[in-house]
Amino acid sequence: MTKYLTWFLVFMFFSCSMTTKKDYKINGVSFVASRDQISKENVQPVLNVHANYTAIMPFGFIKNLEHPEIIYNTNKQWFGETTEGVSQYINVLQKSGLQVMLKPQIWVWHGEFTGHIKMPNEVAWLELEQTYSQFILDFAKLAQEKQVALFCIGTELEQFIVHRPEFWQELIKNIRAVYSGELTYAANWDEYKRTPFWNDLDYIGVDAYFPVSDKITPRVEDAITGWQAHKIEMKTVSETFKKPILFTEFGYRSTDYTGKEPWVSDYKITALNFEGQTNATQALFETFWKEPWFAGGFVWKWFHNHAESGGKKDNQFTPQNKPVEAVIRNYYKRQ
Repeated sequence: MTKYLTWFLVFMFFSCSMTTKKDYKINGVSFVASRDQISKENVQPVLNVHANYTAIMPFGFIKNLEHPEIIYNTNKQWFGETTEGVSQYINVLQKSGLQVMLKPQIWVWHGEFTGHIKMPNEVAWLELEQTYSQFILDFAKLAQEKQVALFCIGTELEQFIVHRPEFWQELIKNIRAVYSGELTYAANWDEYKRTPFWNDLDYIGVDAYFPVSDKITPRVEDAITGWQAHKIEMKTVSETFKKPILFTEFGYRSTDYTGKEPWVSDYKITALNFEGQTNATQALFETFWKEPWFAGGFVWKWFHNHAESGGKKDNQFTPQNKPVEAVIRNYYKRQ
């Protein structure tokens, strides 16, 4: 009897520790998978910006927007995208005192937008449901095994959700059956108001690439002004569902017009503009991090090889070795 009571108390401890609401902000980075294992040396730069969470993002791949089969956990993928790699990353990150959001994602060949995934017929829809369930539940079980604090059930999959809402309701139940931590979904910035299952999750997840300024180099004040209408809408959604808003992704490129269409990630844009990236990021922090209905977020994106990442010639999203890194460090340190 004593043995069973001990195991029950252990289970309750882990369950409660994973589901208790935070009294602090989630100050996260999106930790990109690599070909290699990681070590504490790769984690130290994350700790240096005072992050307390990392998102780990294993990918599954589909051939096109109408193809139902998801390929994942193969020897053709980078180590950090496989279950073995995810497990190794989580071990190192947790040993360093970081919490983890496990965020399995789909990549469509040629980089087509996942929100447009839509099957041509019922047979294909059923196959997609089966393969997506297997993909997500495999990682949900791993999340439970590793006592991961937060699990993301999908990323930017609006048409899949619109056309198969019953599937998603059942999927959430099946995830809850194998994973006892907190759940979110990463809705695109223009999708979250229509997502139908926020009542069944713990956070309203938003990939926060909202347009906030049309200027070449937005000032902090410009971007703060540009946020106001979006902020009101998010606060309303949070109050409606009685769930906190979590930015499952946020960030800006170090390029001109960074606040105009922040979701653009192609390499056709060649301009460098660190001031715009810094100002837009500061405005986001000033707008949201003090709000009680806002849970925090995950910077997009952070590479394991910090010394070689970002820098003065890079105009992509990563803040590493750019002036904006100091802004993130400053705000994360306050929490």
